[in-house]
Amino acid sequence: MTEEDSARLGLPLLAPGQAQKELWHNEALALLDIAVQAVVEEVGRDAPPGAPQPGQCWIVGAAPTGDWTGHAGAIAGWTASGWRFVAPRAGLRAWHPASGQEAVHDGAGWRRGDVRAARVLVDGQQVVGARGSAIAVPSGGATIDVESRACVEMILIAMRKHGLIGT
Repeated sequence: MTEEDSARLGLPLLAPGQAQKELWHNEALALLDIAVQAVVEEVGRDAPPGAPQPGQCWIVGAAPTGDWTGHAGAIAGWTASGWRFVAPRAGLRAWHPASGQEAVHDGAGWRRGDVRAARVLVDGQQVVGARGSAIAVPSGGATIDVESRACVEMILIAMRKHGLIGT
């Protein structure tokens, strides 16, 4: 990135009195077309595909080859003028339709399939919140119902397995 590029996406900026401004403007639009509401064919691919179509994008893998060399982790988009690359930044997101998952760059690499939230609401009602504290398996008592205790224990095991309560 230079002073002639935007701070976040590295888009080329126009300068006063610049000749052929349409070239810079079109380059910025091509990069925006790749970055904004990105959709990628594949995540972590190292070699460019053989016959890309304009508008198709990929998240470049850690060991890129060919035309992608030097662009590890970037979103590579094919345009009528060839490859364009959007460098990864923390918070950059891309939809991967084949998996039905979103890929998010966390500043160190791309993570796919993670959902991060403080709580989950369904129809305005909270159904999942922060992890609760551990719950002990029932023991002791004057009347012991083995089947009820086994059922409660299975419920607790399932809740722990799903991370809803501590262990």
